Amino acid sequence: MHVAMRLLERGDEVVGVDNINDYYDIKLKHDRLARIKSYDKFRFIKLDIADRPVMEALFAQEKFQRVINLAAQAGVRYSLINPHAYISSNIVGFTNVLEGCRHNGVEHLVYASSSSVYGSNTNMPFSVHQNVDHPVSLYAATKKSSELMAHTYSHLYGLPTTGLRFFTVYGPWGRPDMSPSLFTSAIQQGRAIDVFNEGKMQRDFTYIDDIVEGVVRVLDQVATPDSSYTTANPDPGTSYAPYRLYNIGNHEPVELMTFIATIEEAMGKKAEKNMLPMQAGDVVATYADIEDLKSAVGFTPGTTLKEGIGKFVAWYQEYHGV
Repeated sequence: MHVAMRLLERGDEVVGVDNINDYYDIKLKHDRLARIKSYDKFRFIKLDIADRPVMEALFAQEKFQRVINLAAQAGVRYSLINPHAYISSNIVGFTNVLEGCRHNGVEHLVYASSSSVYGSNTNMPFSVHQNVDHPVSLYAATKKSSELMAHTYSHLYGLPTTGLRFFTVYGPWGRPDMSPSLFTSAIQQGRAIDVFNEGKMQRDFTYIDDIVEGVVRVLDQVATPDSSYTTANPDPGTSYAPYRLYNIGNHEPVELMTFIATIEEAMGKKAEKNMLPMQAGDVVATYADIEDLKSAVGFTPGTTLKEGIGKFVAWYQEYHGV
C-alpha cells in the first residue's frame, strides 16, 4: 500500500494484485485498498500469483514497464504450521512473476527478500557479501530460493533484478501478526504479552517510510552487471549478470525489552510480560550492513524507534477507535 501510494503520488500508473487471503483479518486489507483506490491511476486486480494461466494473461495484457514483487506468504512461525502456503506463494508465485517479466520485456524487477536469509549467522552486521546457506526456517529458505531464481533469470535472459532484504518492517497499517500490533493490542486490552527467549533478542526495526524510500530509489536504478566481479572469487552480493542485492534496515539493533518499553511509553501504560523460551525457526539478533544501499542509491534509513513507534501507536489507536 505504502509503495503504491508513493508511486501514484509521483504520477506513475500502478496496477496492484493481491489474492486477499485470510492469513490475517481481510478487513485491514480492504481498508488499505480503499485508500489506494482514490487515485485515478490505480487499478486493482484480485488474483493469486501462484495461478500460472492468470499471471500469463496479466503480463501479456498489461506489458508492465517495471515490476515490484512484495507478494509473499510471510511469517517465520506460521511456516512451521502451513509450509505448503510458502511453497505456493514464494516459490511457484515468484516463478510466475519471473516468467511474466522474461516474456514481456520488463525493464527491472525489484522483489522483497528478508533478513531471515542470514539464518543462524552471528557475524554482524549482516552483509550481502556473506554466504547465506544455512536458513533456520522454511520461510527463510523460500526467500533465499527467490534470490537464486532471480539470479538465474538475470544470467539466462538478461532480466535486471534487485532483491531487497527487509529488516523487521513496522509502521501504520502493518500486519497484525507482527510484534508492534501484538504488543500494542495486548497492552491496550490488559493482556500479557509473550516475550520469547526471555527477552534476550535484538532486532533491526525499520520504519515503513524508510523501506518505501529504499524500494523506490532502487526501482529507479536498473540493475547492471558488475564489471569487477570475478568467477575465481565469487561475491554473493553482486554478479556478472544484471543482478543486485541490498539490505534495507535501520542499521541499529534494538533489544526486545527496549522495544517493549518504547511502546509502553507511547501508550502511557505498562505491559504484563509472559517470559517464554526461544521459538523454533527464530534467530537471536538481526543487524543490517547498509553500505551497499547507501553507495548505490545514496539513502540511509534514519527514522528513530521512538518516532516510528509513536506514529504507529497513534495510528493503531485511531484505526481501532481506542
